[in-house]
This record gives sequence, structure tokens and C-alpha cells, in this order.
Amino acid sequence: MPHFYLHLHNDIDAADEEGKEFPDLAAARSYAQAQVRCLVGETVKETGRIVLSHRIDIANEQQDVLETVHFETW
Repeated sequence: MPHFYLHLHNDIDAADEEGKEFPDLAAARSYAQAQVRCLVGETVKETGRIVLSHRIDIANEQQDVLETVHFETW
């Protein structure tokens, strides 16, 4: 099963050093989208605002960014 890394870029850059196995990129994207929804909800609760430039980059084992999930889309 492919291994993907979900690097969070918000007020700080948090590299995913462990990664996670997903059947394919679509499954990794779906997981990242769910994480973005949770993070947006938590940020709104804590600060009352959303920073639309925040994102999660989905990278493969070679650390090539395959796709980006932007907070502005959720």
C-alpha cells in the first residue's frame, strides 16, 4: 500500500515525519480534506477566524508534493 505524508502549513509548518498508508492518492486526499474540516472548525472555535492560505500538502515517499488541499476550499 502506498505511503503518503500530509504536511500541514498553517501558522507554522509541521512536516509529517511518519506518514500514513492509503490505498491511493484519492484516499489520501479524502483524509486530508477531513483533517482540514476539523482544523478549520477548531481554529474558528479558538480564534473566531479562518486563515484561508493554510494548506495540507500530500507528498509521496520521495517527498514530491502530489496534491495540495487548501483551507479556502472548505
